[in-house]
Amino acid sequence: MKPMPKLEGKDHTAGMLREGYQFLRNRRKGLQSDVFETRLLGEQVITLSGEEAARLFYDTEKFVRKGAAPKRVQQTLLGEKGVQTLDGDAHRHRKEAFMSLMAPDKIRQLKEMAAGQWERTVADWEQQEEVNLYKEAQELLMRLACQWAGVPLKEKEVKDKTETMVKLFETPATLGYAHWKGKKARDEMEEWIGELIKSVRKGDLIPFEGTAMHVFSHHRDIKGKLLSEKVAAVEVLNIVRPIVAISIYIAFTGHALIQHTEEAKKLSSGKEKDLQNFVQEVRRVYPFFPFNAARVKEDFEWNGYVFKKGTLTILDFYGTNHDPKLWNNPDVFNPSRFADEQITPYNLIPQGGGDYIENHRCAGEWVTLEVMKVSLDYLANRMSFDVPEQDLSYSLVSMPSLPKSEVILKNVKRKV
Repeated sequence: MKPMPKLEGKDHTAGMLREGYQFLRNRRKGLQSDVFETRLLGEQVITLSGEEAARLFYDTEKFVRKGAAPKRVQQTLLGEKGVQTLDGDAHRHRKEAFMSLMAPDKIRQLKEMAAGQWERTVADWEQQEEVNLYKEAQELLMRLACQWAGVPLKEKEVKDKTETMVKLFETPATLGYAHWKGKKARDEMEEWIGELIKSVRKGDLIPFEGTAMHVFSHHRDIKGKLLSEKVAAVEVLNIVRPIVAISIYIAFTGHALIQHTEEAKKLSSGKEKDLQNFVQEVRRVYPFFPFNAARVKEDFEWNGYVFKKGTLTILDFYGTNHDPKLWNNPDVFNPSRFADEQITPYNLIPQGGGDYIENHRCAGEWVTLEVMKVSLDYLANRMSFDVPEQDLSYSLVSMPSLPKSEVILKNVKRKV
């Protein structure tokens, strides 16, 4: 046994808020350790980073998710009693319902729908002098998410519903009034979807079979009990909300195309592999989810360190995606790196790691990849635009982070 490296001081919550995505990475460098102990929100916390640590974190014999997600995150981003809070057989049973939505035919359908939404959107952009890529992507993705998930959405509702949905992923790390707005938005979204689920169960609304609305309206838990309307609404939102959140990645995709013109030129052939590598590098380099949390299931020892039952443990997503032991020149945007540097379930983890069924890796990661590839193809190859002067810098303190200008495009034209 050996003592675990530890940050001195009573609590480091203020430091995390001050440094954002870089907090854990900076402390890891200072302590020269992939594991260390600190205190956050008044609680002892073990932090982990790197591929080996990620493999440990996703060991279901050593960690559980129950009681790990902060209440403020459940009140905004995740909702309560959703799949992210489950463990063991209950988690596996619920996760299988999610994975049924990711069948190849359904992913193909999603891609076709995404292309259709982009066609419509680019036509609208041609009529505008300038567009805000981040804001416009939100509405595009809200339409797409509801269409694919079987959630009825009237055109006159799109703007308001989108603005409310966005608050779910923009407010978890905020305080005061901003966080209250996030909680209120969560309540509104769950009430909206809950009423639709009630209509499905009455037979007044009949979504297509295999859509999220159909699956979770009729889903039964591991004990055979029909999910409550509230929990079913949480799970439908666990499909719709992450798709809308891809708008962050689309903004950063636009940022990468503007900032890395030589890499953008390589996309002109439209080859699937080139699009895939570019998208993966956007996901690796740019900030998205900062970390994830779990609790120690039972006392165990790892690499000479003791992990005590119940200890809150967080895995540094951003730091692992920028780990120099895993990635050559990790802060350099280089899509061609994937010709030599192999992706494993534990080294590229912008949306979690491990196995989709057994672990808590995001079930919608495939959705993210396919929607991003369609979006990249449109931005790089199917439209032209001018880039006006703007502030394209982004902060690693704000969570989520975005380019300050949110990426403004002018004179958008559809390529013939």
